[in-house]
Amino acid sequence: MSQLRSTLEFLVYDWLQAENLTSRDRYADHSRETFDAVMDTCERIAREKYAPFNRTVDTQEPTFDGEKVSQPQCTHDARKAFADSGMLSAAQPYEKGGMQLPYVVEAAANSFFGCASISIGSNLLTVGNANLLRVHGTPMQQQVFADNEFNGRWAGTMALSEPQAGSSLSDILTRAEPDGADFDSDALGARYRLKGNKMWISSGDHELTENIVHLVLAKIPGPDGKLIAGVKGISLFIVPKKLVDTDGNLTGERNDVALAGLNHKLGWRGTTNTLLNFGEGKYPVRGGAGAIGYLVGKPHEGLKCMFHMMNEARIGIGMAATMLGLAGYYASLEYAKNRPQGRPMTEGGKDAASAQVAIIEHTDVKRMLLAQKAYCEGALALNMYCARLVDEGRTGAAEEAARAKLLLEVLTPIAKSWPSENCLEANSLAIQIHGGYGYTRDFPVEQYWRDNRLNMIHEGTHGIQAADLLGRKVRMQDGAGLQLLAQTMQATIKKAAARPELAQYAHDLNQALQDVSAATQAAWLTGNPQEALANAVPYMQAFGHTVLAWVWLDVACKVLEQDASQALAANAGRINAISYFYRYELPKITAWLNVVNARDMTCAQMAVEAF
Repeated sequence: MSQLRSTLEFLVYDWLQAENLTSRDRYADHSRETFDAVMDTCERIAREKYAPFNRTVDTQEPTFDGEKVSQPQCTHDARKAFADSGMLSAAQPYEKGGMQLPYVVEAAANSFFGCASISIGSNLLTVGNANLLRVHGTPMQQQVFADNEFNGRWAGTMALSEPQAGSSLSDILTRAEPDGADFDSDALGARYRLKGNKMWISSGDHELTENIVHLVLAKIPGPDGKLIAGVKGISLFIVPKKLVDTDGNLTGERNDVALAGLNHKLGWRGTTNTLLNFGEGKYPVRGGAGAIGYLVGKPHEGLKCMFHMMNEARIGIGMAATMLGLAGYYASLEYAKNRPQGRPMTEGGKDAASAQVAIIEHTDVKRMLLAQKAYCEGALALNMYCARLVDEGRTGAAEEAARAKLLLEVLTPIAKSWPSENCLEANSLAIQIHGGYGYTRDFPVEQYWRDNRLNMIHEGTHGIQAADLLGRKVRMQDGAGLQLLAQTMQATIKKAAARPELAQYAHDLNQALQDVSAATQAAWLTGNPQEALANAVPYMQAFGHTVLAWVWLDVACKVLEQDASQALAANAGRINAISYFYRYELPKITAWLNVVNARDMTCAQMAVEAF
């Protein structure tokens, strides 16, 4: 993992200047040494408890005997090591048992686990669940549920999708009805009985922790007893697998939450993926059927609360996709350096009598490696930049904090979708470099591809993210977010234009930014949402490539600021990656934006019967 560590150190310390955060009160106790110590610990745990068992959890999937889920011992050991490290509460304040770390350092340290084995644990969900409760839960809910998730006793999930309603949350049918006349006087929150089914719930059942805290979206019926149509009727509930008291002790009562079965997916096989039945009566509790749940926030504001966790999870999925892409890149790079095959082409042709060369000497293999490097290290830089925005939003001066939050809102769809599409392509190229061996289980790259294929769907498909970007994010506050991003890019363009080595790239980025801005206006020229959003995905692809071109250009500016003797090979690699991205990737945006500008309806108007 030495290459990942050196890349992270460049991004976190040299590019993003994370050490400067220690001048702020929240992080004043920290230093480069404490940040390094956290990364040392995570790198060691990832190397010892995660990486050696990546294939194990892929081949020994969780099983369910009708009562209990079983997983390999390595999964239990990895989860315990992670919880014992304190990383579940890394960003939490000292008084809550946390390390009070900057999020950018936490994200960097956690990246080692994603690179080592993405599916051994589902700590992202537990942290996201607890963070949501920190914002929207009552003091008692925070003390009982969030604190016990952060300290590692319990795990957390988010239960949104249903068998008949995946991303279309307005169509969920899970009901939540008041539990008795005193329902609103329970110390843990207004108490309801939930009945319904949830599908695709990651880590929905397991034996890794003593309890599981489900955050469940459900609808409270209206006065007529019917569910309220649309998303406005959705509320959010804490539904523990096992009931607890106000001191966080298990009461010995099993809640009416039943595992109906495990879903067996293409990848992430080390994580249970479940169909859960709430309130079916398999585990009657307190005299009747219906899972007991406690309202979070106000009635009918569940989606607003859940989006706190969803946005966090979307950035986390972008990071997961990035680390899987990097894992494939490192594996194929090592293979290419050590696999002899073929001979170089000379003016006189190939000399069959000459010694074979490592395949990394062949131009097309270099192309595939350079593409992976440009995709994955660029995606890592984007994710680290977003993490740094989180810190700015939390601890910056009021104006800068507001700017950081707005910029993060605009970048979130890109941070999720761009890596999940392009780092998957990197995994495909890693398989290609291995040749026929790449398709076998003797090498890890086929598993990286399978694991990463899930991230295109996790936390919202490209279509959903694209509609969010073009339909909402670039238009909110009269386009203030898009304008802020453009201003931020222009600052990099101005800086790069002053350097002869980067002047052409600065010009190209400026043109791409103008093209994306013009396409944004053209898409909404008629004000017809169907026309505007017909090509939202090509728009997002062009937008994402422009963002990555900007990130790479900003990274290049930092490279050229450094002394020539510093990490010469690594910096030369970064400059080559930016050259590749600007020459091979950025020109693609023209084709994507053509259909956006024209508001082309080819796809939208395709008659169903014509298929």
